Amino acid sequence: MSVTGLSLVVIGWLALVVLPVSANHQGHESHVGEDTDETTGSGYAIPGASFQVFIGGGTGTTEAAGLDRSEADAALQTVVHTFTFMMQHRADYSRFDEAVSKDLLRTVIIEPKVINREGKEFPFLVARTKEQGRVKLLISASSLKDKGFLHRPEQLAPVLAREFQWVVSKADTAPKPKTVSVDRDLKRTPIHTDKEIQEMSENQRLHLMQQLFETYLKTVDDQNSLQNQPFYEVGTTTLVPPTQPDSTIKLYDIRVREALQNIVREPYFTEHTPKAVRSLLNGTIWNVSFVKIDQRDWATRTRVAPGEKSVLVGERNQSIQPAKILLNTYRTAALDDPFYPDTKGLPMGALSAEQLARVIALEIQHNIIEKSMTGHVAQDALTAPK
Repeated sequence: MSVTGLSLVVIGWLALVVLPVSANHQGHESHVGEDTDETTGSGYAIPGASFQVFIGGGTGTTEAAGLDRSEADAALQTVVHTFTFMMQHRADYSRFDEAVSKDLLRTVIIEPKVINREGKEFPFLVARTKEQGRVKLLISASSLKDKGFLHRPEQLAPVLAREFQWVVSKADTAPKPKTVSVDRDLKRTPIHTDKEIQEMSENQRLHLMQQLFETYLKTVDDQNSLQNQPFYEVGTTTLVPPTQPDSTIKLYDIRVREALQNIVREPYFTEHTPKAVRSLLNGTIWNVSFVKIDQRDWATRTRVAPGEKSVLVGERNQSIQPAKILLNTYRTAALDDPFYPDTKGLPMGALSAEQLARVIALEIQHNIIEKSMTGHVAQDALTAPK
C-alpha cells in the first residue's frame, strides 16, 4: 500500500462502528491471550521491518474521538513515517533495534482511542499475543493529535522508541526470579494520621522513620537483584566490583536510609514535597530500594498495589495499599523526569544521599496519589534480572 493510498483506508476507518479495546493497561502489565483487536485493511508495511501498521477498531468512532478525516489520515501517515524514520536510524534507538532484530513486535494497531477496562485513556499500550514471545503495540490517534505529533514523525520517534522497553519486556518469556520473603511486623507498625505527622517536630519525624525501618518500611528490593553486582562511587560513572556478594546491596541500603531520613528531617522537603514526607510516615510506602532491571529504561518508578492486595496495619488495623519506590541503579534520568536537574547526568546509583533524597521525594510527590487512585500493580519486579 502506498502512502497516497492511506486516505482510502482512513475513510473506511471513519465509517467503522467499532468494538471496545480488549486490553487492561495497568502500568503495562500482563495481557496474555488478549488477542482480540479488530483491524481493517491489509496493513501498511514498513521497509525492512517484519511488522505492519493496521487500522484498528477502538472505543467509539473517530468522530467520537474528536478526529476528522484529515486528522485520522494524518495519524496513520505520521505513524508510518515515524517507523520508517526509526528503521533508517535504528542505531539511535537501541530498544527498537532489539525488538526488530528479534522479531518481537507482531503488529502495530492505530486506534481512535486506547482505553483500559477502568475507562482510563493511554497514548500507547503494549500487550502480549497468543504467539509466545511476540507482542502488539496499540497507538491512540486522538492522543497523537492532542500532543501535537501529527505530521511530526521526528518528534514522535523518541517518544515512540521509549515504548519499546515495554515491547522487549512483554515479549520476554524467560522464567522470572522468585520473590524473597520479607518479614514485616504489621501489627506493631506505628501508623499516624497526616495531621499528626504535620504537627511533629523534625526529631519526632526522624524517630518515627526509624521505627518504621524496624517494623514496616524496607530498603532492600525483595529479589536481591543487586547480589554480586558492581556499584558506583558517589559522583562517578565508574563501576566498582563488590568485595562480597552482598556488598552492593548493603551499600545502597545504607544510602537509601540516609536519603529517607533527610526527607523526613529537613525543612526543605516539608515545604516543597509534603506528599513525600507524609507518604513515608503514614504507612503508604513500604519499600524504597535500588534494583537492577535491565529490561526497563526508567530511572525511578512508583508502584501501588490494587485494593484487593491491601494490608491491615497498626493497632487500628488501617487498610493500606502498599507502595514501592524503585530506583533503577544503572539508569540515568530522562529529560522529562522532574528530578533530572538534580542528577547531573549521573546514574541513580552514583547519586549522593542528598541528591537521592530529592529524587525520591519528587518521584513520590508527582506519582504516589495518581498511582494509588488508579491501582497500578508492581509488575516491574517481574522483569528483574534472571
